[in-house]
Amino acid sequence: MAETGARRVRGGGGSARRAERTAVSFETARFIERNIPNFEILNEEALSIIEWNAETVLEEIGVNFVENPTALLRWREAGADVQGERVRIPRGLARALCATAPGSFTQHARNPDRNVEIGGRGLVLAPVYGPPFVRDAEGGRRYATIADFRNFVKLGYMSKWLHHSGGTVCEPTDVPVNKRHLDMLLAHMTLSDKPFMGSVTEPSRAADSVAMAKVLFGDDFVDRNTVMTSLININSPLTFDGIMMGALEVYAQANQAAIVSPFIVGGAMAPVTVAGTLTQVLAECLAGVAYSQLVRKGAPVIMGAFVTSIDMNSGAPTFGTPEAAHITYGAGQLARRLGLPYRSGGAFCGSKLPDAQAAYESANSLNMALLAGVNFMLHACGWLEGGLVSSYEKFVMDADQLGCLHGLAKGVSVDANGQGMDAIREVGPGGHYLGCEHTQANFKSAFWRTDVLDYKPFETWEEEGARDTEALASARVKKMLADYQAPALDEGTREALADFVARRKSEMPDAFL
Repeated sequence: MAETGARRVRGGGGSARRAERTAVSFETARFIERNIPNFEILNEEALSIIEWNAETVLEEIGVNFVENPTALLRWREAGADVQGERVRIPRGLARALCATAPGSFTQHARNPDRNVEIGGRGLVLAPVYGPPFVRDAEGGRRYATIADFRNFVKLGYMSKWLHHSGGTVCEPTDVPVNKRHLDMLLAHMTLSDKPFMGSVTEPSRAADSVAMAKVLFGDDFVDRNTVMTSLININSPLTFDGIMMGALEVYAQANQAAIVSPFIVGGAMAPVTVAGTLTQVLAECLAGVAYSQLVRKGAPVIMGAFVTSIDMNSGAPTFGTPEAAHITYGAGQLARRLGLPYRSGGAFCGSKLPDAQAAYESANSLNMALLAGVNFMLHACGWLEGGLVSSYEKFVMDADQLGCLHGLAKGVSVDANGQGMDAIREVGPGGHYLGCEHTQANFKSAFWRTDVLDYKPFETWEEEGARDTEALASARVKKMLADYQAPALDEGTREALADFVARRKSEMPDAFL
């Protein structure tokens, strides 16, 4: 969406300009724009069958909208068959409603240089979301605190290849449940200047998110632009609960974006087959996206697919598997046929440590998401132990590897420089390219460079302590946090945000459930 409103500046322009001159800005790569083809695993016949079956599910079986009379009324007025909390949607109705959702949109950051385009050929990378535990090399596994949360926001801000600050990068369990969203939003708004996500754990918390965004950006700007993306999970199979739908209603009414995403462990919450799971994913997404358009036609929305397989011996979710890749590829095709931005993928793993298992599974998951045409990738770094843990070391390991995705997405240049014919002519038979003019002109940008992995000779590596990747990542975490400097923010805005948080906290007693 085009920027149409001027932002409200609090505290005077002079103080803001002074802050900008003295603040350190960390480099962030622009969101990825793919110059490579998407991998399409389903042919036309398979896509048509899945689409037909998904509409059959909506028409014959239906979906439940629980504890939400307003949603039932909206569906009845739209022409659905509503019996109790079961909503059966006539064939074609959900798809027609989805047609009003934009195919792409801009999410604005408070630093306009960090704005992202979600949709089309783009890919926006955001960190891990939701774990109640954290892990680091020194302290091990423990419950997350608000200090951990702030640290992860800082690491995200300083990570070159991350485009987005995310949402609940870990769950700060030392803050009351009904108040922690305020502290989390304040951290995203003040410790980073990248785009961020709003709270969805209760409709009033979504309303607080919109209110705080208006303090940060200005009322008019928020009314006319999208400044938040938020995660609305469907209770698979085929159930839309009142809390999540209530949050969706708040965001849609405010023209803020929502990711409508099934949360599926195949074999437990969906059929064990790829086509069966894709049928359920599409049915749930059709109903959820359509409902957002009943709330507000044209509201920005992202079609999501969070799908894992299951270990049939233990019942635990598994990651980086071929079945998960098949579903991720297929769901991308279905999203594109609907003309919707697509959310999926991440640095998924089931490992308890940032070890070889974590690396294999995460690499598989990241590469499949790139090739599947994902537009918004949540959990792109930091995910450990099936999503129960936010890992400091894995956060920087994953964030480093995201640079590979940027490089892969560029594709292959065959312009005059890319062809390298001048270099081949200069060197000729039996020479080497290290000193030739073409190499000297390109060596700084020719290859992706890691900030974590070790490529030194054995003797040097041994002299420096023979550190493995986790140890190297731990050192990088400490250096990044030591080097952190907050991005510029007008002091009047900072004070207004702090005042809002203090006032809202004073209005409610602490609740820990």
